[in-house]
Amino acid sequence: MAGTETPSIDIKVYAPFKVYYEGKGYSISAVNEMGPFDILPHHHNFLCMLVPGNVIIEAPEGRKVIKIAHALMHVKADRVVVFVDV
Repeated sequence: MAGTETPSIDIKVYAPFKVYYEGKGYSISAVNEMGPFDILPHHHNFLCMLVPGNVIIEAPEGRKVIKIAHALMHVKADRVVVFVDV
């Protein structure tokens, strides 16, 4: 369909002294104590601690894989913020 664009979310993944990713994404995948999960556009508000592993972002420019040890993820109003090394 002409004029339609794929829904996206604003994503920022950063540590105190480094920004790993900041921009649009179609989805973000990670793992918490309950197991792997995906965040898509229009996801409900969500807050969790992530376990060591990869955060995977499906972005317009391609897939981004960020290896983390520990992180906090906050999802609100189509914005995902991942605070790494907390």
